[in-house]
Amino acid sequence: MIFYIPDVVLGAGKAMRRREFISIVCGATITGPLAAVAQQAAKVWRIGFLAGTPRQANSGNYDSFVEGMRQLGYAENKDYVIEYRTANQQYERFPELARELVRLKVDVIVTGAGAAVRSLQDATTTIPIVWVYATDPVGNGFVASLAHPGGNITGLAASSNDTAPKQLELLTMIAPSASRIGVLGNPSNPNFASVLKNAQVAGARAGFFITPVAVGNVEEMERAFAAFGEQRIQGVIATTDAVFFTQRERIAELALARRLPTMFSQREYVEAGGLMSYGENLSDFVRRAAVFVDKIFKGAKPADLPIEQPTQFHLVINHKTADALGLAISPQLYTFADEVIE
Repeated sequence: MIFYIPDVVLGAGKAMRRREFISIVCGATITGPLAAVAQQAAKVWRIGFLAGTPRQANSGNYDSFVEGMRQLGYAENKDYVIEYRTANQQYERFPELARELVRLKVDVIVTGAGAAVRSLQDATTTIPIVWVYATDPVGNGFVASLAHPGGNITGLAASSNDTAPKQLELLTMIAPSASRIGVLGNPSNPNFASVLKNAQVAGARAGFFITPVAVGNVEEMERAFAAFGEQRIQGVIATTDAVFFTQRERIAELALARRLPTMFSQREYVEAGGLMSYGENLSDFVRRAAVFVDKIFKGAKPADLPIEQPTQFHLVINHKTADALGLAISPQLYTFADEVIE
């Protein structure tokens, strides 16, 4: 575009010269679009984080997610903010909390609570959902397939159902006299059914009696452990659950008081005093969830992001708990372990 600027506009002999006026006009036409681009680049993303545990009890996982975002170049409270919502172990609150996050118009929702997934799917079909740890997502009807999830949800699939037979094998290796194993699970959590099924199949083949133990709150947990003597339970496999995660120290205390060897999927339970865990590293999972969030921020659709499955499994043993239970663990098993907590 060519501008013709007569001298009468400029004022001959005045301080403002023709080229200065042109510079001002041209500058005005350029800075408009540039300002819009800068404004778009400065967008602060809003992430909904839906959990079953309070922020304090879930601080390790929260920090791992923030660290994952930092590694990808995002600074909390600068590039994004997190709207943290917790059911505080009351799963009936998940539908209400899911709707609240939708009303806040968050850009993406991250959850590690398997019991929250259905509530989130009912609340929105458009806001992307990234789960951190979901057992059997296809079998539970959350996605069409692992390779092509479809819909608005993707993330990382846990292997606690597939590792249940190995967990049973390791538990009975350490406690060879145990023939009756209780599988502790929350009936409101979709993780429970698939883990129990695989444990029962493996137990039947090996000649063990597998007893499901449904626990939905702290009171039921206390009663369950008190009844283990009558049921002649000799060992416990606990499924993943927000209630259990929050009460992991209490579970370790109850098991130790009744001299019961325990098996978990996550090392945090062993760190709290449980005997043993075999499964994925939860912190790695939470950190990896940030990669999905980053891809979604950059325009990817959850339906097109394949669900990731674990490739590494970690065996963690609490040496002190084993000694307190009077269990003689072979040196070979300690050598095989990825971590031994003293």
